[in-house]
Amino acid sequence: MTAPCRNGMVPSFFVAPHSIRKGFRMRAPLSSLLGTVVRLVADVAAGIACAGILVVVLLQVIGRLAGHPLPWTEEATRFLFIWMVFLGLAAGFRTVESARVVVFLVMGRRFFQRLAVPIYVGSSVFFFGLMGWTGFTLMRQQIMMNETAATVPIPMWLIGMVMPVSAVIAILAIFDSLRNRRDLIALPELGLPAGEIAHADVSISSGY
Repeated sequence: MTAPCRNGMVPSFFVAPHSIRKGFRMRAPLSSLLGTVVRLVADVAAGIACAGILVVVLLQVIGRLAGHPLPWTEEATRFLFIWMVFLGLAAGFRTVESARVVVFLVMGRRFFQRLAVPIYVGSSVFFFGLMGWTGFTLMRQQIMMNETAATVPIPMWLIGMVMPVSAVIAILAIFDSLRNRRDLIALPELGLPAGEIAHADVSISSGY
């Protein structure tokens, strides 16, 4: 069988079967949805926390200049900073922009260089899994002890919750980047000689 082509006819085995095209269309929206969820929860929430820090610090400065300092601003700044850091950490894994030391992979043989992706994914998922479990244990302890902040009238588990939340978002971001940015995870800078990597500033990022 043949399929029509602009320049003539091509064999039918060059045309993707309907099942393959349908499966690709089904996986593409799922990948896009996962990336959208990670982007909203990590990037947008971290941006909101950063904007909150700016507003709170400005209120703190204005209050001190007016002779009426607000006692809750310092604690609120620390809490917002904690949320911003953890969510920013998760956002960095979505775009594969976290710093990595690759000197041992460069010095190793081709077999070890091919392990860049499994090492990256395995170690990252293990770390965030451990962080999520530790954060969940801390949050449960804060709920049981009914801890509250000193000056801001909020329970402390709302602050500790950022650890398991960011861990889950980071793991989802890793799998999203594995589907969409696998070439960056595979360390394309490994194609350079070891001497050039040791003395050059190699920066590869899809976000900029």
